[in-house]
Amino acid sequence: MSLKEKIDADLKESLKSGKKDRLNAIRSIRAALLEKEVSIRVGGTASLSEEQETEVLVSLAKKRRDAIEQFTAGNRPDLAETEQSELLVIEEYLPEPVSEGEITATVQAIIARTGASSMKDMGRVMGEAMKALKGKADGNKVQQVVKSLLPA
Repeated sequence: MSLKEKIDADLKESLKSGKKDRLNAIRSIRAALLEKEVSIRVGGTASLSEEQETEVLVSLAKKRRDAIEQFTAGNRPDLAETEQSELLVIEEYLPEPVSEGEITATVQAIIARTGASSMKDMGRVMGEAMKALKGKADGNKVQQVVKSLLPA
């Protein structure tokens, strides 16, 4: 079952069950995917690749995390709670996150392959690491691992 089919099935289920928060989150995911699909369509019909779908979901999740942080700082726990519930729904569709050990192993392999030897090479290592771990690891966590493995 493709992501689009799963979302459509979950949307129908949410409509029947009356879970409004879940329904709103699924609708926003569906709208974002459709918007991305329309933006890449050139002349005919185009469907998103799995990688493009993951990019959309990662973007939505990041927006929710940023909103939660801002609402919490602004003393708006009600809005932060809404964003948190939507984030949980979005995370259901994202690939399983990798452990910190897997992030470390991936970054070590990239450092060895590229010959990175100092913090000057951080940009190159981060670029390759984010490509390898796209949608599976948080960028901040990857950055922490890269900083800890590269000498100053």
